[in-house]
Amino acid sequence: MADSLRRLINNESCRILQEKLENWYKDYHINSCDQNLNRCCEIIEMNSMIQGQLFTILNQTAREGGHYAGVETIKSRLLPWLGTCFSSTTSGRPFETSLSLIQESIEKERQLREFASTRKHEIQQLEKELNSTHLQLNLVQQELARSRSPSPRPCRSRSPSPLPLRSCSPGRARLTNAARHAHLVARFSDIYAQERLDAQTLLRTYIDDLEIVQRIIYVAAVESFHAAKMAFRQFKMRVRKTLSLTHSGPESLEDTVLDYIVRHEDLYDVQASVNEVIRAMNINPKISFPPEVDFIMISSLVRELCRVAFSMQTLVPPLDIAFGADGELFNESKYRRSYDSDFTAPLVVYHVWPALMENDSIIVKGEAVSKRGALWSRRSRSKSRSRSRSMSPILSHSASPSRTLLPRSRSPSPIRSGSPRDTVASTYGFSFTFPSSL
Repeated sequence: MADSLRRLINNESCRILQEKLENWYKDYHINSCDQNLNRCCEIIEMNSMIQGQLFTILNQTAREGGHYAGVETIKSRLLPWLGTCFSSTTSGRPFETSLSLIQESIEKERQLREFASTRKHEIQQLEKELNSTHLQLNLVQQELARSRSPSPRPCRSRSPSPLPLRSCSPGRARLTNAARHAHLVARFSDIYAQERLDAQTLLRTYIDDLEIVQRIIYVAAVESFHAAKMAFRQFKMRVRKTLSLTHSGPESLEDTVLDYIVRHEDLYDVQASVNEVIRAMNINPKISFPPEVDFIMISSLVRELCRVAFSMQTLVPPLDIAFGADGELFNESKYRRSYDSDFTAPLVVYHVWPALMENDSIIVKGEAVSKRGALWSRRSRSKSRSRSRSMSPILSHSASPSRTLLPRSRSPSPIRSGSPRDTVASTYGFSFTFPSSL
């Protein structure tokens, strides 16, 4: 963008346009009608060339800001101006008329959003009342089993129930699956457009290297999905164990468990997942940071990612992020290239944002950086950074058993070899070789 602006200034088109206007004004009364019309057409052509260059700069500036950057400015400044231009040249309406039409359109959209929000609140209130009624009916039915015949299985377990006894809406997960799917996909895109950029801006105040900042955010996204999926599995096991003691409805146990989780996602301990993500990031060998930087500063981004990732596990089928490794072949259907990428490079140097998948299909593209001749140098630098943080993947034979497996507090790699001597590929594309003594 700066190069285009500099070329516009060096061409001195604006100064020449001003000079032509002044000369035309001086000679206007002595020129013939055809001469004045020719002067006017010449100035219009020069002005259109300047406008074309300005629109090119506008397009480049908007692309540098990101996918959703500059939307409010374009809506409040550019669109009203374009509307007044078209209306004044075609229909002859004054500028105020076009601007008032746009303001009326914006006001109608705001009223529709408020109406939708009010309706959603009313529906939630009705659902709460229905849940209360359903709970009362369940309690009455349970008392009538107890009064007629003894229960074939104990009604209470020997240990306290790990979950509060709340009502379950039969079939809610299946009925709302499509709506929840659309909402979660849109929320994932919003996090990429808003919360990710906020976290990037915050980290840039402490870290000058944009690559390190983008790597930190990508690792935070990956670890958030990993922690949320682990929490979902544990939560689902607890719900299944509790509901299996009293389940007797027409629905299957799995459907009943899923309905319960969808209804009571507020029981998810998201703060525990946030703490797990921050612990994992502190020992990750791929990212380095100054001592004064604490990953807690991006906990709001991590919290939103954990919530979305947990909710995505309740879908049928569940959604997950695609696996990404440095040096993988760039896939156009999987990623978008960052604006500073080499668009002819075939390999991915590092990832900016993960892609969202449903089974084996990409439903939301991620973002990656591709450059020629930079992969091996970046890997060597990342290895040197990991050594400087005492995270060397190769352990000496003389190390004590309590210190040799310090990094193994994290979850194991999804790909394992058969023998301890084999190389284990980590989640982020590094290879660790354990000594034969292990």
